[in-house]
Amino acid sequence: MITIPVELSERSYDIQIEAGALERSGVALASLGDVSRVLLVTDENVDALYTETVAAALVDRGLDLDVVVIPAGEESKSIEMANSLWERFLEVGADRKSVAVALGGGVVGDLTGFVAATYVRGIRFFQIPTTLLAQVDSSVGGKTAVDLPGGKNMVGAFWQPGGVLIDPNVLATLPADQYRAGLGEVVKYGASLDADFFGFLERNVEKIAARDPETLGAVVAKCCEIKAQVVSEDEFETTGRRALLNYGHTFGHALESALGYGTLLHGDGVSIGSLAAARLAKRLGENGDARFSAIDGAWVARQTELLERLGLPTSLEVVGRRIGDAPETSIERLVDLMRTDKKAEFGKLSFVLPTGLGECVRLRDVSPEDAAAALAE
Repeated sequence: MITIPVELSERSYDIQIEAGALERSGVALASLGDVSRVLLVTDENVDALYTETVAAALVDRGLDLDVVVIPAGEESKSIEMANSLWERFLEVGADRKSVAVALGGGVVGDLTGFVAATYVRGIRFFQIPTTLLAQVDSSVGGKTAVDLPGGKNMVGAFWQPGGVLIDPNVLATLPADQYRAGLGEVVKYGASLDADFFGFLERNVEKIAARDPETLGAVVAKCCEIKAQVVSEDEFETTGRRALLNYGHTFGHALESALGYGTLLHGDGVSIGSLAAARLAKRLGENGDARFSAIDGAWVARQTELLERLGLPTSLEVVGRRIGDAPETSIERLVDLMRTDKKAEFGKLSFVLPTGLGECVRLRDVSPEDAAAALAE
């Protein structure tokens, strides 16, 4: 078992990574101590695969259990679904000694965490991520949220889990599109924060594509190590350090919102957004900003090649569209959506942009013209 600590003083917890970990989820939950009830939230897809295993492990440890199954998909990350869970928690008698457990991908984790953060002003929750994207990113760090029609993750709270239990074996059953989308977040870590990891990904494309268990274990562990370190340094995104984890996200979130949540997978949006961010950095460098002088055509091409070798999209053709195909995906509409992104300040566009391989900065005042040009290339 690999254990990665997330050091946050009294909110510290461990990420535990182990093949077959689902079968000992009861031990992990029981170790939290003084648990009155476990509220296991999952979606329809995961329920058919893993609820029975986790439920048996929890009951075997003498834990009282209620299971809530929600519809699969980004559409469930809504205020309406959060209200449904609040009502269900109240109905079954959940109290401040209860623990909400998220068994699923990023939607289940974000929604469950938000409900846990707000029900009776906060109950404990625990993450058991079952998608690659959730294992390498969304299950770690305590960001919880639901979407609004006009913006992704616009209503939420920082609420750290009591622990994260990752079983890489579950990735064998992950649908191909979900697996591919998770790789968008994986590449993000290398391109923006760790050059050596980027090189590791380049050297191991074939093993990653084949879902080689040993290679996947190393990938998940490295991503968790990077994120745990960043979160430990800047839990509430006050110094700017944690904001660097959003490489590719400003462009990506705008595309997701414009197309309608669930049309473009989040990791696919991050992939397209990473290319747009690289193009924007290249443009700024060519226009005289010395911070981006290293981001040239070769840099952009290298990132693009890795994304494409991993099967990730670099355009909206993954959903049969192109930017500008319709009014909702026009460049003007996308720029307007980026103005309302939760990372925007005073209505100004904010981006995380590369300054070198494994290095990036946050730029808080990008002109709409430059952002539009990056989308139009």
